[in-house]
Amino acid sequence: MNFKSTIGFEVHFELKTKSKIFSPSPVSYGAEANTETNVIDWAMPGVLPFVNKDVYRLGIMVALATHAHILPTTHFDRKNYYYPDSPKAYQITQFFQPLARDGYVEIEVHGKKKRIGIHEMHIEEDAGKNTHGTNGFSYVDLNRQGVPLLEVVSEPEISDPEEGYAYLEKLRKIVQFTGASDVKMEEGSMRVDTNISIRPAGQKELGTKVEMKNLNSFEHVRKSLAYEEKRQAQVLLSGGRVQLSTRRFDDATGKTVLERVKEGDADYRYFPEPDLAPDHISQEWIDEIAATLPRSAEERYNQYVNDFGLKDYDANVLLQTKESSDFFDEAVAAGADPQLAANWMNTQVNGYLNDNRVELADIKLTPEHLAAMIKLIKDGTISSKIAKKVFAETIANGTDPKKYVEDQGMVQLSDTSVLEPMVKEVVDSNPQSVEDFKNGKDRAIGYLVGQLMKQTRGKANPKVINKLLNEELNKR
Repeated sequence: MNFKSTIGFEVHFELKTKSKIFSPSPVSYGAEANTETNVIDWAMPGVLPFVNKDVYRLGIMVALATHAHILPTTHFDRKNYYYPDSPKAYQITQFFQPLARDGYVEIEVHGKKKRIGIHEMHIEEDAGKNTHGTNGFSYVDLNRQGVPLLEVVSEPEISDPEEGYAYLEKLRKIVQFTGASDVKMEEGSMRVDTNISIRPAGQKELGTKVEMKNLNSFEHVRKSLAYEEKRQAQVLLSGGRVQLSTRRFDDATGKTVLERVKEGDADYRYFPEPDLAPDHISQEWIDEIAATLPRSAEERYNQYVNDFGLKDYDANVLLQTKESSDFFDEAVAAGADPQLAANWMNTQVNGYLNDNRVELADIKLTPEHLAAMIKLIKDGTISSKIAKKVFAETIANGTDPKKYVEDQGMVQLSDTSVLEPMVKEVVDSNPQSVEDFKNGKDRAIGYLVGQLMKQTRGKANPKVINKLLNEELNKR
């Protein structure tokens, strides 16, 4: 029997605000436990939440980027449940009137384009975090309590794990390039829940849905969905019934494991949050935000390939992160040749980041410095070999490339009146290379170039000495 899969996603993005959604507590990753909290986060009696307006602004940016319809009036609700890391015993979320509905994301997979609908996106607060010590005690950190989240709920229109992977990649890139979220799964600023049901081919009615929560990598999403497709098919083929449930993915075994039977909406006893009035979002404000929306990854790709002439590979490497793309754009704006800037970004800069396990924001190289160094290469002031030394100094210490080249006497030697006598001397001193050249052995030129580079300590302009050497050898 053949089965068809139906897959949906609920993706949480941590919005990049300076303070929490309902309190003035700061938001930062990695702070000491319980140092970024206040009485509102602790749910002390008598305290009242108030909405951080920037949360709406960032949410609207994502809604616009995904073609969603922003509701003119939105409201928060209470989702009631108890967890040790949620002192209120309820979560403030948007259930009845979310921020936006009816968006979409276009993906390309299996050689075909497909539009995946977004059912809705709503704003809510995050809970704290439990940790369990080896001493038998458990600990609660409320730093994350009240951090703003945007939950993007897809329509169940995804047909297989590969489509699901493509959807997540595209959604992450869209959100990242709005600047609304860091989308770092390793830091929890992007978290994925997925659900899947299967049904016999030809059957219209959807099968029973199984949900998998808190998947911490796209690869785990793909593996867990693939496993569930097989597991649910085996259950149905053996005459069993798939249970409405929540499961987790075990990376060690590659299997999903039952956690609990799924709750329905009624179990959460949703009702409108009485401490917060409805908020009205004007079209004027939406237009204002739309006017400041950063360029999308797609727009940047078109510019890189069509205007700058970059190859598809180079453009896509630059677009792996917004930070990388921004850095490249700023270097080009500062006068760097686009192809050379892409080459340096995708090789030397990325190599440095990987070797030192740091990010662009952590290094001392600036787009202006990269542009200055590329100009020195382009106008022949320094060779590519010397440029690597300049790069090492600049990225490590933030030294201005032009000043460093001048101070260290690294200016490339291109003066033919200086180089010609040196070329003649090298050729005279290496008769075997002259003989090899006459016998068609091209490596003879490479040897002689090496000798000249050695004499000039790498300063000789390779183009110039190659030309002079060929001229001199052809005379012999």
